[in-house]
Amino acid sequence: MPATHEVRNQPPPLEECGYNLAAEPTLVEALDRTVGTSTSPQLEELGRLAASPRARSWAEQANTETPVLRTHDRFGHRLDEVDFHPSWHVLCDTAVSQGLQAAPWAQDRPWAHLERAARFYVWSQVEGGHGCPMSMTYAIVPALRHSPELAERYEPLLCSTRYDFGLRPPEGKQGLLAGMSMTEKQGGSDVRSNTTRAVAAPDGTFRLTGHKWFTSAPMSDLFLTLAQTEAGLSCFLVPRVLPDGTRNAMFLQRLKNKLGNRSNASAEVEYADAVGYLVGDAGRGLRVILEMVNSTRLDCVLGSAAGMRMGLVQALHHARHREAFGGPLVDAPLMRNVLADLALESQAATALALRLAEAADRGIQGDEAEANIRRIGVAVGKYWVTKRLPGHAAEALECLGGNGYVEESGMPLLFRESPLNSIWEGSGNVAALDVLRAMARSPEVVEAYFTEVDRARGASAVLDAAVKQLRADVADPQDMEYRARDIVERMALCLQGALLVRHAPGPVADTFVATRLGTEGGHAYGTLPRSSPRSGTDVTEAILERSHPRT
Repeated sequence: MPATHEVRNQPPPLEECGYNLAAEPTLVEALDRTVGTSTSPQLEELGRLAASPRARSWAEQANTETPVLRTHDRFGHRLDEVDFHPSWHVLCDTAVSQGLQAAPWAQDRPWAHLERAARFYVWSQVEGGHGCPMSMTYAIVPALRHSPELAERYEPLLCSTRYDFGLRPPEGKQGLLAGMSMTEKQGGSDVRSNTTRAVAAPDGTFRLTGHKWFTSAPMSDLFLTLAQTEAGLSCFLVPRVLPDGTRNAMFLQRLKNKLGNRSNASAEVEYADAVGYLVGDAGRGLRVILEMVNSTRLDCVLGSAAGMRMGLVQALHHARHREAFGGPLVDAPLMRNVLADLALESQAATALALRLAEAADRGIQGDEAEANIRRIGVAVGKYWVTKRLPGHAAEALECLGGNGYVEESGMPLLFRESPLNSIWEGSGNVAALDVLRAMARSPEVVEAYFTEVDRARGASAVLDAAVKQLRADVADPQDMEYRARDIVERMALCLQGALLVRHAPGPVADTFVATRLGTEGGHAYGTLPRSSPRSGTDVTEAILERSHPRT
């Protein structure tokens, strides 16, 4: 080839550098504080696999060869099956074997949910789409326990670490996956306007008739579904295949052609006298389904934090290996400012996500205050962290220049995926209003929140002032709904700031508080002050030293 085609000044492929995605200080330190060990052999192995060429190829293939719906066979019989690329199944098999679905509910030991959250965070950096059925399966268990006989029947298979794909009677399989079927075209998040009807049958089951606009992971074995009964909106467990081996009357009308999350199928589903089992009490369906939503929202926070980390890793890797204007790009002052700002956002998101997973574990173990932290914190984190990911992904993509805009870099895939968690399980307004409702109905959750942030009291004057103002604004009922986003944003920032003040190095915590709650910095990434407000140290050096991907 002519000399003009010599390849130089290009970074080596990220996946060939031997990185371990579990070797991230915020993650390691959080596990060390709680579990008592920074990582486990299982997490170490998963972190290496997540950064490998194999995992990269699985993600690319699953998103290039997207799911295909087969409604009928060649003779005209209904099939209602979804075909996936083999790489999708490898991703799912890995996730299930790692217990990213419902496995923690079967593990009678402390920190099972936090350890699962750590693995979910690491493995989600590979590809986000297959995380959807994992989250649904994880979240269905506490909802299903409203009907103990159904939980006894299905929970062991939902908790199984065997991936067993295919439409067969659930109780004859080695493991099950679950989905959710709530949204209808006329209502969206307003599920009280759902029109799907459920009529009691003589055998004790119900028959469901209606149309669902979005059904997550339609290839799953079981679905929690909302439908109207004489008692009001109720929740039902609907299997794809009935015990006698016949297909339930769930007809997949089409798959959604989505912006991102393309490896995962989302379908419109017609229920035509489909068999369903009542979960919980009739008329209390919203209460039951919220058990599931609260758990999937935690995964929204974890997944968005994972997206930030992967975007940051890509940007840092590129900058370390790219020469520009006479030196390494990572040494250029303005690029260091941008990278450090992205790292600050990533570390704050990770710290919050893992603290919420810790609260989930403690709450399950009977700590009421921690249960309240999870209740309020998950809604706060769902609003804020998922909102921050799209802008973060765009800035990280820009760090790679034109290379970042090309599919092979993996950054367009991350960018397309980035808005999903903010929309899924209730968009921004829904999440913000849920925070207000939780505070209005349960004063104890307000107390739990401020008790948590007050653990950092006295360590930062800027944080103390922000918390004081927030207290006053939360107590003021005037125009509360209109102010919901402002209040919830500041709740998130105060909580993140308090966690970093308590657990992160001084320059990291001080800079976050100064730029997110104080007057330092600007609106775009890359507007950090030169030095730490208190120590005077170079903030980019202190922040980036913690942030580079490690082998």
